[in-house]
Amino acid sequence: MDTDLWGLALIVLGGFLGGGAYAMWRVNKPIAVALAGCTVLAVASGALRLGYF
Repeated sequence: MDTDLWGLALIVLGGFLGGGAYAMWRVNKPIAVALAGCTVLAVASGALRLGYF
């Protein structure tokens, strides 16, 4: 895949992970925090791959 497509896929994955963290917050806070951490990593790596930083 092209580099831009990988970056976009990582940012979309971060969106799904963020939604999961939001939905999980009332049920299980430690898992929600772990998902939020994965969200930050996915969005950051997608932004870095796209060359924003």
